[in-house]
Amino acid sequence: MNLTDGLNEAQAEAVRTLSGPMLVLAGAGTGKTRVVTVRIANLIKHGVAPDRILAVTFTNKAAGEMKERIGELIDKRTSSGKKRKLKRGEKPPPAPTVSTFHSHCVRVLRQHATALGYPDKFSIYDRGDQESLARQILRELRLPSAALSPNDMLFIIGGWKNASVKPEEASYIAATDKEHFAAAGYRRYQEGLMLRGAMDFDDLLLQTENLFELRADIRDQEAAKFDHVLVDEYQDTNGSQYRITKHLTMRHRNFCVVGDDDQSIYAWRGADVTHILNFANDWPDAKIVCLENNYRSTAEILKMANQLIGYNTTRHDKTLIASRPTGKRPRICQFKDEVAESQTVVKEIHHLIHNLHIQPKDIAILFRTNEQPRIFETELRKADVPYVMLGAQSFFDRREVRDLVSYLKWIEQPNDEVALRRIINTPPRGLGNKSIKLLVERAVERGVTLWDVMTDPSATQDLPTPARRGIDDLQKIAEDVRDRGNSESLVAGMQTLLTRTAFATEVASRYDKPEEREMRMASIGELSNALSVYEDKAEAADLTGFLGEIALSGKEMGNEKDKLAKQNAVWLLTMHAAKGLEFPFVFMVGMEDGLLPHSRSVKSCNEDDIAEERRLCYVGITRAQEELTMTMALTRRKWGKPRPTTPSRFLYEITGKADNPNKYRKKKPIRAAGT
Repeated sequence: MNLTDGLNEAQAEAVRTLSGPMLVLAGAGTGKTRVVTVRIANLIKHGVAPDRILAVTFTNKAAGEMKERIGELIDKRTSSGKKRKLKRGEKPPPAPTVSTFHSHCVRVLRQHATALGYPDKFSIYDRGDQESLARQILRELRLPSAALSPNDMLFIIGGWKNASVKPEEASYIAATDKEHFAAAGYRRYQEGLMLRGAMDFDDLLLQTENLFELRADIRDQEAAKFDHVLVDEYQDTNGSQYRITKHLTMRHRNFCVVGDDDQSIYAWRGADVTHILNFANDWPDAKIVCLENNYRSTAEILKMANQLIGYNTTRHDKTLIASRPTGKRPRICQFKDEVAESQTVVKEIHHLIHNLHIQPKDIAILFRTNEQPRIFETELRKADVPYVMLGAQSFFDRREVRDLVSYLKWIEQPNDEVALRRIINTPPRGLGNKSIKLLVERAVERGVTLWDVMTDPSATQDLPTPARRGIDDLQKIAEDVRDRGNSESLVAGMQTLLTRTAFATEVASRYDKPEEREMRMASIGELSNALSVYEDKAEAADLTGFLGEIALSGKEMGNEKDKLAKQNAVWLLTMHAAKGLEFPFVFMVGMEDGLLPHSRSVKSCNEDDIAEERRLCYVGITRAQEELTMTMALTRRKWGKPRPTTPSRFLYEITGKADNPNKYRKKKPIRAAGT
């Protein structure tokens, strides 16, 4: 089979290029995933060992899809076309490493974290764990929540970490009072993480970067594992990711990046569009291949997208070319207020479903802010139109699941104080608030962890008898779970945990309604299922690996998107969340200055901020396959009172009326086609 069969010339050129640095500029809907996977298969076909190839992307979902597609291309097939089954005891053949940035960094740090002073079985803190630690630090600093909340502190520290700013550097760049307070907490926060044997999500990148910079031998050892490195969605890389990939590729220079500067919409979480814009400067001998043939949207939709993005002055020059028929012209509709906007949009959706027999799952309502969907939800309910919305509570955020995961975290890493404090008296075991407070105070006085104090007889001898028994009980639970988990399986260890803590009985006692108890018990069962699935697929399953996997999966919406896609319901989601998705029918609502572009960007008067908002609008437009409708309200309520709005400047840009936008307000509705 010729691997380039079915590819257009630009795609084939990218696949045929087997060495050196290369930038593949892949516009929206141009088949970039296919190009990446076929190129990897072609490298293997030309003699590159599969396990010498590293492909990195941003979500577990994307990594999973890439693995599956590569496997389909390189697996040996029987004459019947089925994948060859492995014989008992036979090891799977070498395969490329396909991973997210964070997963790959975890792999590196599990081997080398001790070089940075962390345990090799470090915990990975989720948002709840981070907030608990941040709250404790703010109490120690005696800062009121009005001065700096835990959420504010974590947001500021996260921004610094994404920019590779270390704790000792933060006070020099802090500009506001909140940033100065956060700088004071940053050092304590990092010390607290290290004391507890933990890293947060941002540390996975930052500490890997630190490791490579401090230990050239380890950097060279990790770089020597691969002869080819490919990075997908390169426009979304932050500073640490940019430097980590450079460390991994400078030796062999076989570095292929794929992305689209026009879809760089994550500056708020550290992404730097200049990485893809300046690739040719970083790698002067780089080949640049531009994919412009769009296989998703109609020509009329792409005409609007090209017109809009052309207003961004700093970008790679490219134009999406439609491979599909012309189609309907997109509509731009004005309404007197947000009520009329939501009612009309829902009415049209109802018509599409009930009169034109369009499937609800083929329709999406895209908005800029999380506050906008409320009124659309109300109207969808009234019209009895099924809908789903991204952002519902994650499975791993449910109380009973968090409790059990905290047990597992503490059993694996006893110094994880956040996990220990969550389960120390859950279910009740005689360790009341007074005893816990005393133990925490002694840990702080001695500069050791809470568990160090709890296992020191001299620090616990004056505690009440029930409290001492509770500590003994905890210690015995941890030993029993570890023993059974090591001797049998992780699932068996979980069963021991549930039995020894009488956890199911405790959960059942919390809820009066049978259906609520049933749902909570199902969550516990699902966690055991997740452990079982992990054990089945992992080469060397252990608790550290499982906890790392769920910590990483909890940071993205890929799994949630998969679940929602199985429901036949209208999608409500932000334009950020819509990236990577496509729908036959798209409604982009709230097209007003202050919403899109967002008020923060409008107030900043910074053209870079407006350019990012324009890219976000471009992403929204290019989600549409068949029909696109953009709407705005002439007035919108703020604090209960109707306020006049200004049409989004992007509407004027896509309709050729950008020179004098106010001229057309109300007097002449903005419209690409009649409503």
